[in-house]
Amino acid sequence: MTEQEKGRVIQWFPGHMTRTRRKIKECLPLIDLVVEILDARIPLASRNPDMDTLVAGKPRLVILNKADMADEAATAAWVAYYRKKGMAALALDCKSGRGVNGFVPAMRAVMSDKIAAWEAKGMVNRPVRAMVVGIPNAGKSSFINRLARGGKAKVEDRPGVTRDNRWFTVEAGALLLDTPGVLWPKFEDQEVARRLAYTGAIRDEILDTEELACGLLQLLAEDYRDLLCARYRLTAEDLETCADSWDLLCLVGKKRGMLVSGGEVNTERAATMLLDEFRGAKIGRITLERPEE
Repeated sequence: MTEQEKGRVIQWFPGHMTRTRRKIKECLPLIDLVVEILDARIPLASRNPDMDTLVAGKPRLVILNKADMADEAATAAWVAYYRKKGMAALALDCKSGRGVNGFVPAMRAVMSDKIAAWEAKGMVNRPVRAMVVGIPNAGKSSFINRLARGGKAKVEDRPGVTRDNRWFTVEAGALLLDTPGVLWPKFEDQEVARRLAYTGAIRDEILDTEELACGLLQLLAEDYRDLLCARYRLTAEDLETCADSWDLLCLVGKKRGMLVSGGEVNTERAATMLLDEFRGAKIGRITLERPEE
């Protein structure tokens, strides 16, 4: 990532982020619980560090969404990591609905003392009001739509879709407040920006697609070599012939027949294909970060 590209990432929707942070602060007195949606493939990069300050003092429930696309063992390690830190955590997949039924019981477990106090005061069946937060494209709206009654949150496979705060009623006496995604205010760590871009949390047009694909290929060659080779019909010998990730991108493109006149590989097309297949979990279940990081 060049300095110019990095600058463009840093300035992504600055005004929108300021408004979103203000709305979150304004709604804090109205809610009992914060539900933080993370991308299970990048639990570290998809967690806005400002959120700890923004919602300080409120009970938290961490949702590792898109778990069906992530490495199962790595997801289990992340759940254990958050629980060890004293934060409730739940892995699920909003698109398939797998694990979503565990949300309300997990929410009630986190709020058990508060619910008991309400009931002692005669406030039986008082709904738990939870604010759903997370970076763009983490799956907030998909999560709400799996639970909501009498309304749907807008869902599109691109960042920055939700614009306003909206309340939704869910089963078992709970209200969910959807909020626009809050991206990191700045990217001092270039690797964080790249990992967000790999999953589509940053819009593709502000980054170099070929450079992005090369970075992803390097990670896959290091940690998921078997999946990479199986998907693109590569051998160990093929990988050894590649001097760097650019050579590997050219090889992948060649294997897929993405050639132009003169036999050259259309690397831009190959890069787009690679990113699309990673984001669609066609390469396999992959997690790009581990708790020890």
